[in-house]
Amino acid sequence: MKNLSSSQIRQMWLDFFKSKGHNVEKSASLVPQNDPTLLWTNAGVTPLKKYFDGTMVPLNPRITNAQKCIRTNDIENVGRTARHHTFFEMLGNFSIGDYFKKEVIPWACELLFSDEWFGFSKDKLYITYYYHDLETRDLWIENGIDPNHLIPLESNFWEIGEGPCGPDTEMFYDRGEKYDKRGKELIEKDIENDRFIEIWNIVFSQYNSKIGVPRDEYKELPSKNIDTGCGLERLCCVMQGVDTNYDTDLFMPIIKKVEEISKVKYDGQMAFKVIADHVRTVTFAVADGATLSNEGRGYVLRRVLRRAMKYAKTLGIDKPFMSDLVDVVIEIMNDYYPYLAEKVDIVKQIINNEEVKFLQTLTVGEKRLAEMLEGKEILSGDDAFLLYDTYGFPLELTMEYAEDHGVKVDVEGFKAAMERQKERARNSRKDIQSMGGQNEAFLNFKEESKFVGYETLECEAKVIAVFDNAIVLDETPFYATSGGQVCDKGIINGINVIDVIKMPNGQTLHALEENPFKVNDKVKAIVDANYREHVMKNHSGAHLLQKALQDVLGDHVHQQGQQVNDKFVRFDFNNYNALTDAEIIQIEDEVNRFIKEDHKVDIRIMPIEEARKLGAMALFGEKYGDMVRVVNMEVSKEFCGGTHVSHTGLLEDFEIISYESIGSGIFRITGSTSSDANEILVEALANSISEGYQLEKKAAKLASDAKAKGIEVTNNVKFVKPTSKGYRFVLDLREALANTQAELHSLEKEINDALKSNTMADLNKYEALIENNKLVMEIKDVDKNLLKEIAKTLANNFNLDLVFLAYNNETNITFVCYAKGNYNAVETIKVATKITGGGGGGKPDLAQAGGKDVSKLAEALEKVKEYLK
Repeated sequence: MKNLSSSQIRQMWLDFFKSKGHNVEKSASLVPQNDPTLLWTNAGVTPLKKYFDGTMVPLNPRITNAQKCIRTNDIENVGRTARHHTFFEMLGNFSIGDYFKKEVIPWACELLFSDEWFGFSKDKLYITYYYHDLETRDLWIENGIDPNHLIPLESNFWEIGEGPCGPDTEMFYDRGEKYDKRGKELIEKDIENDRFIEIWNIVFSQYNSKIGVPRDEYKELPSKNIDTGCGLERLCCVMQGVDTNYDTDLFMPIIKKVEEISKVKYDGQMAFKVIADHVRTVTFAVADGATLSNEGRGYVLRRVLRRAMKYAKTLGIDKPFMSDLVDVVIEIMNDYYPYLAEKVDIVKQIINNEEVKFLQTLTVGEKRLAEMLEGKEILSGDDAFLLYDTYGFPLELTMEYAEDHGVKVDVEGFKAAMERQKERARNSRKDIQSMGGQNEAFLNFKEESKFVGYETLECEAKVIAVFDNAIVLDETPFYATSGGQVCDKGIINGINVIDVIKMPNGQTLHALEENPFKVNDKVKAIVDANYREHVMKNHSGAHLLQKALQDVLGDHVHQQGQQVNDKFVRFDFNNYNALTDAEIIQIEDEVNRFIKEDHKVDIRIMPIEEARKLGAMALFGEKYGDMVRVVNMEVSKEFCGGTHVSHTGLLEDFEIISYESIGSGIFRITGSTSSDANEILVEALANSISEGYQLEKKAAKLASDAKAKGIEVTNNVKFVKPTSKGYRFVLDLREALANTQAELHSLEKEINDALKSNTMADLNKYEALIENNKLVMEIKDVDKNLLKEIAKTLANNFNLDLVFLAYNNETNITFVCYAKGNYNAVETIKVATKITGGGGGGKPDLAQAGGKDVSKLAEALEKVKEYLK
């Protein structure tokens, strides 16, 4: 077996399958495109689903890839075992209705055992197969596998609900008795072990499963597929002869850097493994466009990063450091993922910002812990869990801190509290989502709760009710989600408030990360002022936007829905026609005029009839009481219970990020206010900006490649990022991209025309190959798209009866035949494709076809010559 680097192993896999006629598919983004069912690309086949489900037809039914993946479903095992990871690379080869068992099993043997490739010893491999799939068993035996190394298993059948399914076969590498004295029964009984390492799984997708139909009665698929997966990290572990995946060249440079930062020697500690794994995940995910947040994939990513930082504490690292590891990750992976180097600065900045933020949380947690330990012999499990859940304190760190003070920690109590919290969270989510009259306890609670958040952002209060992990206060500064405005963020006695809603009887309910409170407890409630400020600005911006829409489009325009948060306002409205670009800019300018005029915002509660006489606008279809709250911005007057600025000048700026139609006569504008509005706009359009620079890079490469072929061109392709703001930036960016694309197209045409001219002017060199007034040959170094024109020109220039050309691009062959008189181009082409496989067609005078087996090209050309004699 060869000892290869990870880069060599990856490349050898791709090269091998390329030699078998596969197209090499580029590794797709970790953020799935056009697949809302997935948070992450989590398998090699994920980006190829469009081919397997028939949505798209691949150019080549044979595909190979090395796909980066993220899975976090068993994150707690990362660092504990030798082979669990959140980020990994899956090597794969796939057939969409092309080859099947008789091809893939011999190829697997060639790749694994041939000295030209990986060079494994056959006696080191044990292979499982589905116990009824005797064809697969026999094929392994035909290819030299000892029958005693073949293990039939009932579980070797891939099936997920109804649809394509089939048996699979798995390859295990035996690392010997050093890792376990037991033998192949470890595989037979599916016992976790370190001796037999699964390195490759091949799925034969050949049946169509149906609920209620026995497996042995499944119908065969009309088009059979191959789907395989081979973990690069595991393959490296085996081929580099190390104990764990973490000892390979994919991880050790990171671990060495952590040693340098921590001044701690690595000896298998879990913390090193967690950090090494997690920094790979975060680096790739951020580079692929993921962000850290409290929702969806952003929440998953934040959890991964913070978990690494928790373990860093056990190594004595108490400062931001993960960003320092990014360079190491990129150095390891740069051969195959060169785009990482282009994004290094932004990746490091995002990671560093998150580290700084979390370390501040840990510092507050340390102070809370010191208070808890005072005068105690045992720290309760509930207190330990509060530190973990609210401040991100790992249990191990709490135990070390407690030990320094001679205090023990109730570990079992901590575990019990963890489980209770999970159950409470599940129940709380159900309560929050269904509380509109569904929860009897909520309905029966009538005690008054006063909202004071219009006047103040913090207050002393008393707990008047407790509902699992949620509480009600006699008065609160927290704004509850209402009217399209998100709820406030903040803390109650240092504990994070995760949601705020209105109860059926109007009280404010605060959902907490942890609830240690009892009725009559005195607490201090504090709203996050910065968050509230940004939400207020965007909500006031929504009112000004509504007024601007009516001014520009007419009084028929009314709000049809909105969402206001700290980043943007998303405003839905009705209109007869789609808006023009000029109208959108006019609307944006109008809002900014209102801001610059710095109108005073007067907010009053008044009788509804008085409000209507004032001209205040009510939300269509909304029911109001006798008294209403009116937000008067002089230019705009609306019924509204939300929070707002005191004068419009505080909004600073308003920029429209996007405009779209969301239904018949309903449109949506998304915009942002404040001094960072332009930053939010640019961030939202980051992919389009990146596309512009990529077009510029593509042009530079085209010009460079052309020069290498002796073609001099002037490259005028340059993407210039607009300097305008707001929706003008959106339009200018659109125009800049269009101009760059047009310039690129012009450059491509100039290069192609020059290549065509050079090619057509140099055809005399083939005259010596003419035999019996016919020309049959392999042609190289030309544009494949010119083959038909080349064939016609050769026939006309030399007055030939027939020209037959074969173009080999190393993965497949293109045949073109031009014929005159009694010769038939279609029949001549068939002679070649019968040898190489493939097919095509055309007319008697001009035909084209594709060939699959490039190794038989010479034979095919000889057969054509014989046929023409």
